Amino acid sequence: MRNYGGLVHAVGGFAGHRGGNFAILFGLAASVLALAAGFSVNVAQLYNARSSLQGVVDAAVTSTARDITTGAIKEADASKSVQAFLGANSTAGILQPDQIVLDKLIVDKTAKTVQVDAYVDVALFFPIFGMTDTRRVTASTTSLYSDRTIEVAMMLDVTGSMAGQKIKDLKAAAANAVDSFLGGQDPSKPRVRVSIVPYANSVNAGQLAASSVYVEANASDRKQAPGNASAQLASASTRPDNCATERKGADQYSDAGPDSSMVNRDYLLSGFATNTRTAACPVATLVPLTADATTLKNVIRDLVASGGTAGHIGVQWAWYMLSENWGTVMNASQRPAKMDPKKVGKYAILMTDGEFNLSYFDASGVNQVYNDAGKEQTRAAATKLCANMRDKGIEIFTIGFKLDEANAAATLQACASPDTGSVKHFYQAADGTELDTAFQTIARNIESLTLTK
Repeated sequence: MRNYGGLVHAVGGFAGHRGGNFAILFGLAASVLALAAGFSVNVAQLYNARSSLQGVVDAAVTSTARDITTGAIKEADASKSVQAFLGANSTAGILQPDQIVLDKLIVDKTAKTVQVDAYVDVALFFPIFGMTDTRRVTASTTSLYSDRTIEVAMMLDVTGSMAGQKIKDLKAAAANAVDSFLGGQDPSKPRVRVSIVPYANSVNAGQLAASSVYVEANASDRKQAPGNASAQLASASTRPDNCATERKGADQYSDAGPDSSMVNRDYLLSGFATNTRTAACPVATLVPLTADATTLKNVIRDLVASGGTAGHIGVQWAWYMLSENWGTVMNASQRPAKMDPKKVGKYAILMTDGEFNLSYFDASGVNQVYNDAGKEQTRAAATKLCANMRDKGIEIFTIGFKLDEANAAATLQACASPDTGSVKHFYQAADGTELDTAFQTIARNIESLTLTK
């Protein structure tokens, strides 16, 4: 018979002799766990500090690059701008009690970049194994800026269907867009200029009419207009207003200047306006490129809704406002820059609340000017103009406001430039808030495109 009692006694004795070692092992394990916990806390602390620092540096550099691009500051002011941003975030306590230090700032005027290296010395919660009480955390960011100028032409629908709340919404959204484009720059040396082109039955060319709009005196004049130096021009006394309709002839779908051929004031316009009891042309005149926000907003404030949707005429004049070929009839401050993608970005924003359904050039009589279903020729004229604008390097954004016609959306989609990355070019707005958002998004996208092209 086996001696189980002896075995139990031996095991018990072994356990009794080992009790002190278990206590030592437990103490060692607890120490290791405490070190691991402290190390984990430090790692988390440094990670959070690095993440916060990187965010602050990214924002400082991006903001500074944007301000250089828009002309709010000069390249020489970049260091001051970054220092102020970093200092504000230190004071705000994002990384307190750690102080953000600007280690290096490089403005590369050839590459058009701003580079910033910064650091903070982070006071560790748990210094371990004789480590110093602090660890340095660094961050570096490089952002592009641009000295390209920006020219924007906004085509605004002031037709009869815009009456009531819609015209109020448009006034608010367009005025806000002007502030977004022109705010924060030196008006005497603007980087951004904006033009507006209200349209309905026609476009009111304002002071440009005398040198660019040919008044058809009778039906036989309904053909390509002469250049503005031609002896064929009607006398100023026969000009009933400053309305402009479509061009006719070889220059109809081009941006040739008025020295090549003037824009027609179609003979049928007056009869159509009389028959429909609408204004021949909008009360608001177009405004060539300007950096004067007050001038633009005064015109926007006085927009009046009346007339039909001759959208292709609006497209045509938006193009002219961006074309260097039209500088000869404008004041020096209004003249569009020569097309050079490295030096200037040209953008058109085309807005409507309905289908393009009114045209003169393809009508044989006043009763054919308007068609409730929309003329194929009108939509085709608009999309052809848009295609030729894009071919000339003008980027087009379009906005449909409370559209309920398939043809209207299709025309705007066809006119818009192709989407690039996250930048959309066709927007639909169901109310005033969405209309304002569309304009603001386009303004931000244009700023982004200026930095990346």
